[in-house]
Amino acid sequence: MTKKVGLVSAGITRFQRRAKETGKELSYYSAKMALDAAGITRKDVDGVIIGSAPDAFDGVHQKHEYLTDGSGGYNLPTMRGYVGGGTGVFSPIQGWYCIASGVHNIVLITTEEKMSSVLPSTQAAFMTIFDNLIERPLGPNLIWIFALEMRRYMEAHGIPKEHIASVSVKNKENAIDHPSAMLGKKWTLDEVLNSEMLADPVRLLDISPVADGAASFVMMSEEKIKEFGISLDDVAWVDGVGWNVDTTMWTNRDLYYPKYLEKAAHQAYNMAGQKNHSPEVLRKWLSFAEPYDPFNYKELHHLEGLQLFGKGKAPQAAFDGITARDGDFPTCPSGGLLGVGNPIAAAAGMKICEIYWQLTGKAGKRQISGDLTRGLAQAWGDLMQVGTVFIARGGRVE
Repeated sequence: MTKKVGLVSAGITRFQRRAKETGKELSYYSAKMALDAAGITRKDVDGVIIGSAPDAFDGVHQKHEYLTDGSGGYNLPTMRGYVGGGTGVFSPIQGWYCIASGVHNIVLITTEEKMSSVLPSTQAAFMTIFDNLIERPLGPNLIWIFALEMRRYMEAHGIPKEHIASVSVKNKENAIDHPSAMLGKKWTLDEVLNSEMLADPVRLLDISPVADGAASFVMMSEEKIKEFGISLDDVAWVDGVGWNVDTTMWTNRDLYYPKYLEKAAHQAYNMAGQKNHSPEVLRKWLSFAEPYDPFNYKELHHLEGLQLFGKGKAPQAAFDGITARDGDFPTCPSGGLLGVGNPIAAAAGMKICEIYWQLTGKAGKRQISGDLTRGLAQAWGDLMQVGTVFIARGGRVE
């Protein structure tokens, strides 16, 4: 029988370019915060999950071994998984199945990335994800690849740029209230629309900032939660998980819609017992969502892949304020990658932290009003082909 699994704590560092601390030290800071918040020590932990993007992203070979002691895994069973940007959501999925399967009872998960040390810029690391025979000779970078996807999405649905730019305005303002934020600030729509052009239609304020950081959380079986006397008010139960991998040949796919995410979302909804996948039903069933937003259009793209809005409908909803923190369906109340920062694996880990804090009423100034039942975190990785989805519900929600 599958064990019931809950998130019982979270910890996160500041997201910024950090010259002094190593990735190992950042991992220690967030892991220690999560352990302290759970009221346990490393001696109570059965296993450790380390989530960090491919080694080239921060220039450390066999990063799992390098991060093991900083993440609390010394002399403990450890596991590392990575699916690019999707890692931060896939890592707690790994934690869930380690406990649900009965292998462990208490798992410490740390997601980390330190990219400021990549020279001459982070694009040098991102080059490693492209096919060395077919694509690298073209000299691609992520900005113009995503410019192609953004243009296709806009043209397929007739989406005005103003609707997409409103996501940057929302998320960067939401991040003002996040203690880890790198770029929390009020921007006007005109400022976003007229920021520096990088690769048409992508402009500077359409993109999340590169950062260093780490995010950690503790997961426990229901038996251990009872044994440690943890209040159900401090628990977020794992309700559903899903993941899917599409072909790496992004040139062979129509980029206007993320099929990889639709399939991952269906898996997570079905596991959570929600068989009706219509947008109206799902938005009532979920209280809020933290979709992956490295670019502003991707939040909208992913909301549609998650079946939370119909194809081409999310941009208008965002522009109309439906996805605002105080809107009908709050989206990225944390400020997302666009506002808090983007240390790859840790960026999605931040979204798991936000799901936990919102459902347990610990999000401070970011707290969504009303009774929250369920939250969804989603991330996207590798070369535009990986979807990872994590759904949690409040500790007292049946």
